[in-house]
Amino acid sequence: MKTTRYFEEQVMRKRPYINRAWCIDAIAAPLRRTVQDDGRIRHWAEIIDTRDGKRRILRVVTLDDGSTVHNAFFDRDFVRDRP
Repeated sequence: MKTTRYFEEQVMRKRPYINRAWCIDAIAAPLRRTVQDDGRIRHWAEIIDTRDGKRRILRVVTLDDGSTVHNAFFDRDFVRDRP
């Protein structure tokens, strides 16, 4: 998995519970994918949080190449029926 320096130095430091395999899965088979105005791509996936066994929505933001991970976090505001 390709990542940005920001992801390695900031995201993983602040969110060490993020599993890299979840990011790969979100990119490969997202529930939804949208392109931001700056060209970055948002990918959402439902995962099982290993800390407590709950289902959560993970948002993974990639660069415009669609594969280099820049950010990842649990998205509490995700609504399935929204485009």
